[in-house]
Amino acid sequence: MALFFTLVERIAVNCVRLRFNAKTQRGRGAGKSLTESHTETHHRKMQTYFHHEEHEGHEGLNERIELNFFSSWLKFLFLGLLLCSCPSEAQTNEQRTLVLVVGAPGEPEYAEAFSNWAGLWVQAATQGDMQVRVVGLDANGSTSATNDLTRLLNLLTEETARPAGELWLVFIGHGTYDGREAKFNLRGPDLSAEDLAAVLKRCRRPLVVVQCASASGPFLPALSAPGRVIITATRSGYEVNFARFGGYLARALADPAADLDHDGQVSLLEAFLMAARQTDEFYRDEGRLMTEHVLLDDNGDGLGTPPEWFRGVRAVKTPEKGKSADGVRAHQMILTRGQSEQELRPEARARRDELEQQLSVLRSKKPELKEDDYYSQLEKILTEMATLYPEK
Repeated sequence: MALFFTLVERIAVNCVRLRFNAKTQRGRGAGKSLTESHTETHHRKMQTYFHHEEHEGHEGLNERIELNFFSSWLKFLFLGLLLCSCPSEAQTNEQRTLVLVVGAPGEPEYAEAFSNWAGLWVQAATQGDMQVRVVGLDANGSTSATNDLTRLLNLLTEETARPAGELWLVFIGHGTYDGREAKFNLRGPDLSAEDLAAVLKRCRRPLVVVQCASASGPFLPALSAPGRVIITATRSGYEVNFARFGGYLARALADPAADLDHDGQVSLLEAFLMAARQTDEFYRDEGRLMTEHVLLDDNGDGLGTPPEWFRGVRAVKTPEKGKSADGVRAHQMILTRGQSEQELRPEARARRDELEQQLSVLRSKKPELKEDDYYSQLEKILTEMATLYPEK
């Protein structure tokens, strides 16, 4: 119980820091328990939320807002007591699935690269306790079969019939575009964006589609829908040269340097941002014209957001006709979850994700709201969010 009070105290310290712009440091001994590390991980998340507000030019909360934070402190403690009185249980029953599709390589050098990239995805998914299903590689890692389209469509029909659990669909290979239709190159008949959209239409599971192929841009508007995260290696079908983004993304999944918010895990958004930066650096260092421009869509508007529109893990710009900022849902999708994320019950994680979506919408409306209204709503969201993490 004392641990929960410590968390509340730290959040309150951040409120004071915002008001007076003071910096508080806490000693970090080498002998921390797992419980303390878990709490500090969540504290860093909460600190990040306040940090965003500070860097939007707000110099301090007014007196009444500050009093509201502290007057709600007792309510916060009461909610915490209620939460801690209930037994918490780690997530053990959620079935998440990675479907990994390796396309026809064409040349031996691409076959080796695609096999290596696929291996990194399998390794990360296995560490994340995900079920892994692979299309396009034989048991020995070769690509000698002649037809994968039927097998893939049957597999996706089976997976989309399941009612729950994240479904990750990753394509590694080449793509083509004839000016009308984009396709992913398989052994045998190719898979079009329209064919994939049709088989995924009835999917009600949280869905991630990562299209690492050249000419993959048209897959984004074809697949975009609420509750989905879509990533493409190109912004149009006319970027037909070999796409290197997929290799950088596969490596970023397990790279601690990709962890921008320092919560001990790498989200899909963080891996996307690191891979995009490294792709850009490759073309710049080689003095080549950049022939792949990655996009991410997770708000269902089918427009996509380029990596340069992000500051940290938040999009600071949206398309002119976009619904809202992309990135929130992608930041919630984590292949290999950290300790605190694993310990969240599925219903708590779902509620946390809803609150983070509400927080994103609230921030987008900040210029339209009175300061008191904005911080009152902000306080309500953050207070409930803090109660979702279990007491050890």
